Amino acid sequence: MFEDLKPHLAELRKRLVTSIIAVAIGFFICFFFYEPILEWMMVPAKEALPAHSQMVAVEIQETFFTALKVAFFAGFILTLPVVLWQLWLFLAPGLYDNEKKLIIPFVFFATLMFLIGASFAYYIVVPIGFDFLINFGNTVVTVLPSIGMYVGFFTKLLIGFGVAFEMPVITFFLAKIGLVDDRMLKDFFKYAIVLIFILASLLTPPDVITQLLMAGPLTILYGVSIYIAKVFNPAPKDEE
Repeated sequence: MFEDLKPHLAELRKRLVTSIIAVAIGFFICFFFYEPILEWMMVPAKEALPAHSQMVAVEIQETFFTALKVAFFAGFILTLPVVLWQLWLFLAPGLYDNEKKLIIPFVFFATLMFLIGASFAYYIVVPIGFDFLINFGNTVVTVLPSIGMYVGFFTKLLIGFGVAFEMPVITFFLAKIGLVDDRMLKDFFKYAIVLIFILASLLTPPDVITQLLMAGPLTILYGVSIYIAKVFNPAPKDEE
């Protein structure tokens, strides 16, 4: 059995190594430009901060480790198409020839949906969530947010939303290979709602507004996924 797994493990290692090298190259490139990237990341925070507040580093090494986080985040986004390409190449041996030709649409739409999800987080969720957290009780205390904690908060939200918005792309792929159909997704809907709200509570700050801002779009995307499955792999009529 282990001998049968060896080719798959070797292929997995090859794709992982290629992806890691790509992300590492992106990391080193972005590290030299971390300051403008960080400035871009801080725009939603600066708009929410009261006039007497500012971002601070509470530890000596915080700015350096923040620069590393920024470079890794930006490097990952920069090389995302390469990572997705390697993921498809790992899955390709198990696909039919006509399915293997979907690599370019898969990489394009998976990258696009990730960027749409990240943009939604950047322009809507982060400003609203950060404004609520910062201005809650600011008449009593002076808010001096830690830059390291903010970058962690920021990257968690953007990556979380980016991955979550991949739902229609994943559904399309699973429908094309016959693993899901619209009836299966409809039957799973009530469980999906619970999972969506659990995911939203884990990836967003502990306030209802930002959690709804994630759960709402994901619920809509689940509905879109049902339609995608109905188009590309509809359930047999006798099952409906």
